[in-house]
Amino acid sequence: MAIKGITFEVPEPVRLRAVAEGPAGEAWLAGLPGMVEGLASDWRLVLGRVLKGGTDALVIEATLADGRAAVLKVAGPTREPISRELDALLVARGRGYAEVYHHDRERRVMLLERLGAPLATLGWSADAELTAICATLNEAWAQASPDAGFATGAEKAESLATFTQECWEELGRPCSERLVARAHAFAEARRQAFTPDTAVLGHGDAHDWNTLQVPGAGADRFKFIDPDGFFIEKAYDLGVLMREWTHELLAGDPVALGRARRDRLAALTGAEPEAIWQWGLMECTSSGLLCLKLGLEGARELLAVGEAWAMAD
Repeated sequence: MAIKGITFEVPEPVRLRAVAEGPAGEAWLAGLPGMVEGLASDWRLVLGRVLKGGTDALVIEATLADGRAAVLKVAGPTREPISRELDALLVARGRGYAEVYHHDRERRVMLLERLGAPLATLGWSADAELTAICATLNEAWAQASPDAGFATGAEKAESLATFTQECWEELGRPCSERLVARAHAFAEARRQAFTPDTAVLGHGDAHDWNTLQVPGAGADRFKFIDPDGFFIEKAYDLGVLMREWTHELLAGDPVALGRARRDRLAALTGAEPEAIWQWGLMECTSSGLLCLKLGLEGARELLAVGEAWAMAD
């Protein structure tokens, strides 16, 4: 594809994802050159290379007329409405998240601050990564209005419980009934515990691939990308970190190591330890089942950690 002399290739995973959508996907691919050319003109952009790694959006490096480095993100035809991600980024206003320079909801595009390397690529230890992510969360957690339209912590707990039950049955009950029952009990506990008074703008998936260095701000300064956007207690984002680095948890006693991680997360953020533990078990269970369903690596490890935690008092 060419835009005013600039040729770019849609990454194969993005192209295949679009083609799988049939006529709508083919139309999206055919319309990309004109759309990107129009955006470059409207926002006075100099376009650079296409960035790879995703499957549901075309992402191109861009430079604004004032010299700011950016990325142009064009959501693909299979992507959910960009409203939730965009709304979270707009509420954050660059605090802990990539800043939004321009956006167009109708065309499903965003022009975002260009960040650096993902934390996952830096070769840091798990504890160093955890510390960096918690520091970024402490900056990113912002007050959000209950009327902003984000899913609440109660709704997230309910959706995890429903998904876990349905996926468990669909896959032929690949983990113990005890684990699923414990996940349901914890989901009900978090549903009942939800209160707007302690809810913040939560990322929803703050792992090391979504945590990027801020250029020129030092090696230990990061911002997030790709937020799911929730109105939820801080412990939920920490529950996501409880499911990470499963190989380290399984290298020893998963319960003792899990509790140590929980306490470390609580110390770094001030979140309530039991809430972190409960969200963590739910995340291990639901993510393990999802990975198993999709044929992704790590499914059995996630479920093994969950089984061990479900046996704990």
